[in-house]
Amino acid sequence: MTDNNNSAKIGITDLILDEHRDFRRRFVDLWDLRQSGDTGALSAAWQPLADLLEVHASAEEEIFYPVLLKRGSDEASEETNDAIGDHNQIRDAIRAASGLETGSDTWWQAVLECRKANDEHLAEEERDVIP
Repeated sequence: MTDNNNSAKIGITDLILDEHRDFRRRFVDLWDLRQSGDTGALSAAWQPLADLLEVHASAEEEIFYPVLLKRGSDEASEETNDAIGDHNQIRDAIRAASGLETGSDTWWQAVLECRKANDEHLAEEERDVIP
C-alpha cells in the first residue's frame, strides 16, 4: 500500500511484525496485573489479547501462508505446517484458560502456556519465515 506521495509502503510482513510487537506488549501488561488480584482487569486485558491471537492466526492461515506456499522456498510446506501446529497450541491454551476461574493458579498456567507457545511461534516466524 502506498500513499499519494509514495513515501510509505507497508507489506503484509510489516503488519505481522507490528502485531507481534503488540502481542508481546499485551502479555507484559497482563503480567503486570498479576499481583493486583483484580480479576476484572485481568479479564479486560486477557480477552482482547486472546481474540487478537485468534484473528492473527486465522489471517496468517488464510492469507500469508498460502502465498508463502506458492512463492516460498522448499521449506515453505514444513514451515506452514509448523505454524499451523503453533497456532493450534495457542488456541488450545486459550480454550483451556476460558474454562477456568480468571486469576486462579490454573488459569495463569494456561495463560503461561499460551504465552510460551506464542513466543516460540513469533520467534520462528521472525527468524525463519518472514526473512
